[in-house]
Amino acid sequence: MNQILDAILDPDSGSEDFAALPLPESYRAVTVHKDEADMFAGLTTREKDPRKSLHVEEVPVPELGPGEALVAVMASSVNYNSVWTSIFEPVPTFAFLERYGKLSPLGKRHDLPYHVIGSDLAGVVLRTGPGVNAWRPGDEVVAHCLSVELESADGHNDTMLDPEQRIWGFETNFGGLAEIALVKSNQLMPKPRHLSWEEAASPGLVNSTAYRQLVSRNGAGMKQGDNVLIWGASGGLGSYATQFALNGGANPICVVSSEEKAEICRRMGAEAVIDRAAEGYRFWKDEHTQDPREWKRFGKRIRELTGGEDVDIVFEHPGRETFGASVYVTRKGGTIVTCASTSGYQHQYDNRYLWMSLKRIVGSHFANYREAWEANRLIAQGRIHPTLSRTYRLEETGQAAHDVHRNLHQGKVGVLALAPEEGMGVRDQEMRDRHIDAINRFRNV
Repeated sequence: MNQILDAILDPDSGSEDFAALPLPESYRAVTVHKDEADMFAGLTTREKDPRKSLHVEEVPVPELGPGEALVAVMASSVNYNSVWTSIFEPVPTFAFLERYGKLSPLGKRHDLPYHVIGSDLAGVVLRTGPGVNAWRPGDEVVAHCLSVELESADGHNDTMLDPEQRIWGFETNFGGLAEIALVKSNQLMPKPRHLSWEEAASPGLVNSTAYRQLVSRNGAGMKQGDNVLIWGASGGLGSYATQFALNGGANPICVVSSEEKAEICRRMGAEAVIDRAAEGYRFWKDEHTQDPREWKRFGKRIRELTGGEDVDIVFEHPGRETFGASVYVTRKGGTIVTCASTSGYQHQYDNRYLWMSLKRIVGSHFANYREAWEANRLIAQGRIHPTLSRTYRLEETGQAAHDVHRNLHQGKVGVLALAPEEGMGVRDQEMRDRHIDAINRFRNV
């Protein structure tokens, strides 16, 4: 690995130099183990500790197949799917790997007793397989996490509808929380030149997810002037939704859980902010009963911030805890667009407020290649900025996942893989200087 890192750090290294580098037999990676999938049996979700299940160990370099690339990972980040993997919820990810292993001989590579996790990376291409023409060894890249086979007609209008669509590093093996990652070449995109490795790695999954969910015609199709309610507006996903709303001429109503998080939203440019903890919203009377009076109080507060208007779009991802309120406060004919469900998958709402008011619920999951490319292009142009707040070393990934699991973080948390320190990899210092305050917005809290 030292030879690979030396080549990356040498500004004179060219494609031929990287192509000539010998590949190591193994690399360090963050894994979960199949024989530990029951280790948290009997514990509540909150009691499950990623620090106990995530390992950093040497694993063999996987075989490179057609249409694939091996990438030296300089940095990655922690997403909520890494938390789910680490606590084996809603099911152990080995079920995904076993299913993928039955697809083909190449798929069989992924069905192992360990799972290398992680759905983001920034790094350098080391090798490309047969049929790869767009990328060469030495290219500096980021990767989106959509893995598709595209052998079915269903995926050719929207690749997210491919029946063999998977999330890399969650439903496949050899993810980005490692020194080397295996990706399909159509996951690769150019690394934004004004960002460091860890900054470039951090937007991938959440930025693309927010783009499809909010901006794309496959999601809410946000337009100028829309009032957009954004739950967790300073978090990993919500912080990008807030930026897309502001950048697209919409009016974000940012819901957060502390004054510190409210201040981050204001620093992004949002004016309408609700601190749900300070204002004491309790949408559930008990575990089984929601409180419509709290929905109404919440809706009244929103109208105070919008000049009397209800919201056109609700950007939903908490799920069970908030979904009933989300359906209620959406305007007639409006849209609730939902992904994930970090507070629970079983959503409950009063259908009278949906059907009689002609509202729509739209399910959204990650992004297709075009949407991911457009979202990354906005990062590269300096229109949308990373929300990186803290960076960990690879051996500290368990702590990073623990912090995300307990909501102790702001924005995104990064993980250094091969990069020896933060701040490396910047190629356009002039552009960086123009945007430095926005780049550091979440660091300077």
